Amino acid sequence: MRILLLSLLGCVAALTLRAQTFILPTPNRALVTDGALSEKYLVGTTGKPWESGGFGCVRSEGFKMHEGLDIRCTQRDKRGEPIDPVFASAAGTVAYINTKPSLSNYGRYIVLSHNIEGLNILTLYAHLSEVQEGLAVGQQVKQGQRIATMGRSANTREGISKDRAHLHFEFDFILNDKFAAWHDKFMTSQRNDHGAWNGLNLSAVDPAPILLAAAREGTNFSLLKQLRARKEVCRVLVRDTNFSFLRRYPALIRQNPTATKEGIAGYEISLDFNGGPIELIPRAASELKSPAKIRLLAVNEPELAQHHCCHLVVTRKGHRDLGNAGEQRISLLTY
Repeated sequence: MRILLLSLLGCVAALTLRAQTFILPTPNRALVTDGALSEKYLVGTTGKPWESGGFGCVRSEGFKMHEGLDIRCTQRDKRGEPIDPVFASAAGTVAYINTKPSLSNYGRYIVLSHNIEGLNILTLYAHLSEVQEGLAVGQQVKQGQRIATMGRSANTREGISKDRAHLHFEFDFILNDKFAAWHDKFMTSQRNDHGAWNGLNLSAVDPAPILLAAAREGTNFSLLKQLRARKEVCRVLVRDTNFSFLRRYPALIRQNPTATKEGIAGYEISLDFNGGPIELIPRAASELKSPAKIRLLAVNEPELAQHHCCHLVVTRKGHRDLGNAGEQRISLLTY
């Protein structure tokens, strides 16, 4: 009887974990009603079409990355300022709040932490006019709970005009728990006002397919399935076995019987075009084939060609190699 009860409790726990899904972070529902991104949902940059408010290589003629969705406002006050409420897309914990717009091009922003299917995924809400009164770091929030009001705060010289007011919304991995130490060592010329919640330490994935799948699939939605569906742009081997990403994202580790038997000497890491890890495979010493600490194993050329803003891989002396951006990403990931 006790075994049966434990089994039933385990099933309930698994179903509860699987039922965790995401909702739209503002009252603008055009994404799910239309089933696709459109001008009704996104705001483009000044003088550019709405697509420039989407995720990916959509800025500077395709050569600059935008790591979130710029969601159009639906409600304004008498002065034309945005007043849309901003909601927690999923239940989670307040990880960080920045209330000083001058310290970030995100302006005022909030980061929420969510533990779903063995993944510590973050949602980020930026350019806020105000944070909901009483909201504090460490506080638990419910899905759909109001956490802020949409705005147009930023520290950029050109600012954000009233007509372009929006919520910048991201899904992120946190790359390294020791980011502050890494930053102090390798980024000595730059300030870090946000600790581990600095944008450099957040690796964004496209929110649109996740939000659409969550709306379409309901309690059958799987975040892990969505994250595994990303396309690989390159694969890198590192001779390192102890970095924090492994502990935060065990669900992205694919088991390897050889490494299990012989011991782990390194990891083969698959990256998407924005440098986000898709899969990590432990490798035994007998599988490494090279004494190099970091080695580029493969490049998905068609995928690389589709993303002009991807600078992870470059050509040197006629051969593909990790570029400065790729080396920095691996350095940060494994520090």
